[in-house]
Amino acid sequence: MPDTETQGRVHTSAASVVVLPEADEFDIELNPSDIRKDLFCASGPGGQSVNTTYSAVRLTHIPTGIIAQCQDQKSQLKNYDKALQVLRSRIYEVELQKHLEDISKKRKTMVSTGDRSAKVRTYNYPQGRVTEHRISLTMYNLPGVMNGDIQEILEALQFAENAEKLKEGTIA
Repeated sequence: MPDTETQGRVHTSAASVVVLPEADEFDIELNPSDIRKDLFCASGPGGQSVNTTYSAVRLTHIPTGIIAQCQDQKSQLKNYDKALQVLRSRIYEVELQKHLEDISKKRKTMVSTGDRSAKVRTYNYPQGRVTEHRISLTMYNLPGVMNGDIQEILEALQFAENAEKLKEGTIA
């Protein structure tokens, strides 16, 4: 309370704190049975190997429909390796975008507007009261909560979240 306040009015403040999980890295694992390999003759300028050997490679990832092809080298194996690398990169980009969109959706559901009307919890010092507005829980143990005794709040939030999941039918 400011020193200039002489009439004993209670001042209120609002603060927003957002704690988000770190993004998990992921790796793309390609199942060889999901890849169709097509061999064809290279086209364009290039001398004796063009239009005579099946050195060009086209790989199709069947589940996603993503295609990569290579005809840069005379060797079919080198073209295959390069096409596989390009295919893996393209699939990784698609999966990365999906992953980032999923994280973005989760963050939007976690983060509110941050204004005073979006109350999550109220700490009322004169009454020694803590109110968790999301689940309508009121406790008269403010000193304990401020000293880190928040287990009762966490358990109530977990219970409410599980109840919501059961209602939606999404709990495993």
